[in-house]
Amino acid sequence: MDAVLLSRIQFAVTVMFHYIFPPLTIGMGAFLVFLEARGLKTGDILYDRAAKFWTKVYALNFVVGVVTGIVMEFQFGTNWAVYSRYVGDVFGSILASEAIFAFFLESVFLALLVFGWDKVSQKVHFFATMLVFIGSVISALWIIVAISWQQTPAGFVVRDFETPGGVVQRAELTDFWSVVFNPSAMDRLVHVLLGALILGAFFILSVSAYYLLKDRHVDFARRSFVTALIVAAIASLAVGISGDSHARVVAQYQPAKLAAMEGVYITEEGGTAFHLFGIPDSEAKKVRFAIKIPKALSFLTHRDFNKPVEGLDKFEPDVPPVGLTFFGFHFMVWLGCYFIALTLFALFLLWRKTLFQTRWLLWVFVFSVPLPFIANQTGWIAAEVGRQPWIVYNLLRTSDAVSQTVTAAQVGGSLALFGLIYVLLFAVWIFLLSDKIRKGPEEL
Repeated sequence: MDAVLLSRIQFAVTVMFHYIFPPLTIGMGAFLVFLEARGLKTGDILYDRAAKFWTKVYALNFVVGVVTGIVMEFQFGTNWAVYSRYVGDVFGSILASEAIFAFFLESVFLALLVFGWDKVSQKVHFFATMLVFIGSVISALWIIVAISWQQTPAGFVVRDFETPGGVVQRAELTDFWSVVFNPSAMDRLVHVLLGALILGAFFILSVSAYYLLKDRHVDFARRSFVTALIVAAIASLAVGISGDSHARVVAQYQPAKLAAMEGVYITEEGGTAFHLFGIPDSEAKKVRFAIKIPKALSFLTHRDFNKPVEGLDKFEPDVPPVGLTFFGFHFMVWLGCYFIALTLFALFLLWRKTLFQTRWLLWVFVFSVPLPFIANQTGWIAAEVGRQPWIVYNLLRTSDAVSQTVTAAQVGGSLALFGLIYVLLFAVWIFLLSDKIRKGPEEL
């Protein structure tokens, strides 16, 4: 493997490992705000007990997320020097905004959130919790703006610059707010935040269901479970609406990506089908074992059953890898449908007052906790792989963005080292997380 492919694999490994934690902290942060708000309003000590327990879990995830994020950023300078030079003027303002308006806010009030329970008033602690959550959302905003700019660039011009090695090009910022509100940023932000809420809710559902099945901390677990279930159901329904809106943006600005997501190899007249299932075969230019809804993709994309969706034949040779893009997108969709069905069924049993007696369903919630992680990861895979062969869409190719002095052996060695470190870090995270869950909430 060459340095370009190894650098892509390394960045994918570090980003995907890091992306385990930010959605979880955002989702749990919203839950903490709700618990403390209810505790303030009702005076019910059970809300404080729940908030203290989930804060410990939140803090562990936050710390690991920060550590893995720092490692990820170093690669911009080591492996992707050409890319960093190209986007530096644009990304500099975005990442500076993230540090000033988000990371500083989170860092200042995180200590108060974790250690301030017996040192400040309940109102002050709630204020700190709310600011940490707001900081995490603002942080997500700026990161999503940067990612979205690569997909749908706006607010810049490309200029030539003289360097000792010759003339190079770079994107120069001309309109900051056009960068922030680039065509895909806000749709992607909403979709990511809803995915984070689903992840946070399902994590809490899993732990709470485990306590209920083991007949431990029953009142705490029931309160946590019901709250998380309502959030999960609402967010699961909303993410479907958000996904439809975001897909239409993809269709408008990145039609090759949409074609890869749905395995549309050939543009056909008379409406394009939506694949529910299938295995894309790029050599034969068809989706094998296809289960599809005729003309549905045309309607979802254009609101017209008969208007065709452009196929990959319109974009050759700049065609994304179809297999990863197709399966990443479809896994995300399948899991989204599962979340909707499971949470609505559980709400029905809650209404019937039989939910907590339905032990098999509680076990389903216990073991469903990996699925929102997978949904978030596969959605990211579909978005990023579907952008290829461009690292900045239609402007800078991924093959041209890698550092010129980095060798395949160097990247391979660092990739192996990162892999080992991440395996150990993941094991430590699982151990500490399991220990906190085993001990459970403190008795007040």
